[in-house]
Formats: sequence, C-alpha cells, structure tokens
Amino acid sequence: MSQTLSLFLEWIESGFIATEIRQSTWLYPFIEIIHLFGIVLVAGGAAMFDIQLLASRLKRTPGPDSFLLLSWSRRGLILAIPSGILLFSTNAISLSHDPVFAIKLILLLIAALNAWLFHKRVYLPYYHESQLIFRWNLANVNAIVSLILWTSIIACGRLLAY
Repeated sequence: MSQTLSLFLEWIESGFIATEIRQSTWLYPFIEIIHLFGIVLVAGGAAMFDIQLLASRLKRTPGPDSFLLLSWSRRGLILAIPSGILLFSTNAISLSHDPVFAIKLILLLIAALNAWLFHKRVYLPYYHESQLIFRWNLANVNAIVSLILWTSIIACGRLLAY
C-alpha cells in the first residue's frame, strides 16, 4: 500500500467523526442498523425484482410492481452508502488490509455494472405496442447474476464482523 494511501486512511480513522462513533456506546450500533436496513432495501428489492423477472417470462413483461421494487433499492442506497462509509471510517486501516473487504467492494462494483447493463442493454426504455421490450435471455442471466452477487455481498459483510 502506498504511503499516501496509508496516511489518508490514518487521517480518516483518526478523524473526529470516526473517533466519536468508536467512543459512543450507541452510535456504532445505530449506524450499523441503518446500514443493515439499507442493505435489506437494496438487496431485498433487487432480489424480489430478479425473482419476479425470472417468473414473468411467460407473460413476456414484468408487472409494474416489479419496477416499484427497484425504486426501493435506490432508496436503500441512500441509507447503505453513507452509513457504510461511516462504519468504514472507524476501522479504515484494518479493513483496507482485509481481503474480504476488498472482495465485497469488487462485488459491489460488479453489481452496479450488472444493474447498469440491465437498464442500458437488457431493458430497452421505450414502448412498443404498449409492451415493454426485453431481451429475455439476457434478462434471465442478469437476474441470476444479480441474485448471486447480492448473496455474496451480504455474506462478505457478515464475514467482516468476525
């Protein structure tokens, strides 16, 4: 690890906010609960969408409720990302050396790419004869990859606690 990165991580970990979170009896658990709730919304919404997408192949279009689930996933990101950064700040140096944390970050990037690919390449954002147009084979692969990724991300998060 470069000296600049080490200094930056030390600065984060010794900062006022990280110190307050570590020293507080209730603040760290409260932030962790917010983070877990955000993850439930993100991964839960994505998983339910993926399952509905896999199940809706015969209808050839997912129902409007499916897309409502994705809006909850986006709301979950509003909770999960800032709370995750706060949790990281309390133990930045140690986490930066943990291979499980690195795997979790890589999986999060792949999950983001998978979601982007779904919206840009699988789901075509236009209507044709009042039906959403999907590339169904790609949609199924995308949904299965998403389910595997979110399960793996959650597993990594739990492994970091031990």
